[in-house]
Parts: sequence; structure tokens; C-alpha cells
Amino acid sequence: MARGLNGSANGTGHWPLSGQEGVVAQTPGSSSSNLPPPVVAALSAVVGVRTTVPADRRSAQTLGTEREGHGILLDSEGLVLTIGYLIMEADTVTITDIDGRELPARIVGHDYESGFGLVRTEAPIHHRPMRFGDSDSLMLRSEAYVAGQGGAKSTLKVKVAGRREFAGYWEYLLDNAIFTVPAFPLWGGSALIGAEGELLGVGSLLVQEALGPGAPAFPGNMYVPINRLKPIFQELVSTGRLSTPPRPWLGLYTLEHVGLLVVSGIFDGGPADRAGLQRGDILHALNGDVLDDVADFYRKLWNSGPAGTPVKLRMERDSDAFEVTVRTGDRAAYHKFGSD
Repeated sequence: MARGLNGSANGTGHWPLSGQEGVVAQTPGSSSSNLPPPVVAALSAVVGVRTTVPADRRSAQTLGTEREGHGILLDSEGLVLTIGYLIMEADTVTITDIDGRELPARIVGHDYESGFGLVRTEAPIHHRPMRFGDSDSLMLRSEAYVAGQGGAKSTLKVKVAGRREFAGYWEYLLDNAIFTVPAFPLWGGSALIGAEGELLGVGSLLVQEALGPGAPAFPGNMYVPINRLKPIFQELVSTGRLSTPPRPWLGLYTLEHVGLLVVSGIFDGGPADRAGLQRGDILHALNGDVLDDVADFYRKLWNSGPAGTPVKLRMERDSDAFEVTVRTGDRAAYHKFGSD
């Protein structure tokens, strides 16, 4: 059962070692939370999200056919915000509110660029929605609260360990991601809440180096800032996807290794697969421009034109250099939704 990416299948994290207790205020399940009243009042908006995905869907191999995480109630009509990979290619969605009531839901929208997903329950959820806060207010060492479905017993006080760029190996980039410590064990779709009960981010990943490059390894979580949603929110609710041309997509997993960009995986049937790229290939340049790192690769790719634009890659395989032209695709068209 997939509950997150870049971590164990059940989302288990690691708590700080002895001598590092300063970042811990309360672990989930404690009987004495001492949460601020506005945070307590906001917790009823955090719901459970459970989805099933047909085994023949492309994401089933990596994310599983049964996924479970959290979401945040945004209005009185059952609109729920979650992290997109929980609902990707799902054919059923079930929302569980704080009272344990289960409600079927449908997918409203999914934005691959930000990573957000939206669903709506078939019947209203009779709890107060959570309002958007200003995620730009979170700075290094700011305090906040991470919550999953279940109220105070599923809430953890955290500190911001960093605000920095995050380049995901699956052609994903955030300019100003939020990294928190300690790690929350069930991170997918969890709510990052400010002291006034406002929503500041949505849980995406377990990371092993939350403190950043050059710092000691320390597990934490990465949250997608809520300010990333605000400019696209109304369009995503209204139409399910953005009207802007989709970004070009290659269907590669790319990692940095000893200063090189290495293809660590390929989406079956995606543009790179059709062009003959292989796991272990090394990326050197795109359209003649040398690639500095994964983030630079993504920016040059996305600046090449809309989805469908051909790009020329300079590659290396078994110490032999070669060039290949790949016609990019639309990631959203690669995946199926509902009864498609």
C-alpha cells in the first residue's frame, strides 16, 4: 500500500536521536499535546484519503494499487486538497472525516507541475474548512504543526529545517519547498498548519537530508507550499487542469551521481523509452546547452517549447557519446483517469 514517495511503503519515518529533542514538541499519539486552540479548531478539516487504482494503470507499478494518506477540507461542499500521487489514475476515492464517516469522492483536478490534487465528496462534510495561510511567512526555524486525519493524537509540532529548491527525479521542480523536522510518519497529503490554524503546505515526501546539502543526514519531510496553489486554484477547481500549454515531458527518472546526470529509470512507453534511451545513460546537453544539474536540465527542457516539441540530447552510454532527438510528450496524456 503506497502512502508516500521516497520512503518505505507504509510511510514510516525516524524520530530524532538522543540529544536532538529540541526539535520535538510532541509525537503523534501523545496524551498531552498542548496545541494552540486555533490549531485544535482546524484539525477537524484534516481527512483521510484512500484510493484504489486498476492494476493495468501505469502508476500502479510504482505507487501501488491501494494508496492511503490525508487531505484538507477547503469548502462546505466537500472539496478536499491532497497530494496528487494519491489520486493519480485512481478509479475510486474514499474520504474519511474526523468522525470516522466514509464518503465516496470524485477527482476534481490534478496539477503535475505543482503536485497538488483535488477531490470532492458526493455529500458535504459538516466540519469547518481550513483557510489558506501565507507559506512565504515560514522561514528557517519557524514552528508549525503537521497533522494527519485523527485530530490531536495525529498532530506533531515541527520546525522548518529549510526553504530551498527541490528537484525530484521524476521531472518535478519546486523553487521554494518547505522542509520540516522531525519526520512525520504518515506524510502523504498531511497538513502543515500555522499557529493560527491556517494551511501552509501539503505533505509530499519523506527525505533523509532535511537539513540540506552539506549538513548531517537527518530525516524530515518536504511540503509543497500553499502559495504554489493560489494562482492556479480557481482554474483547477473549474476545469480540472490548467489552460496553459503543458510542459514538455521526457518520461525519465534522473539522478545526480558524482557530478553526472544519470538516467536511473524510464517510463514504459514514454517519449524517452520510444527514443531508445536506457537506464544508466548519462545526460550531457540539451539542444546544445550543457546541463549543470537536474534543476538546470528541467528548466532547459521546459523552456524548449510546449509538449510535443522535439529536443536533441547529447548522451553517453558505455563511454560512447551519441546524440538522439526525442519528441517530448504531455505527462497528463500518458496517465489515465477514472473510466478512461
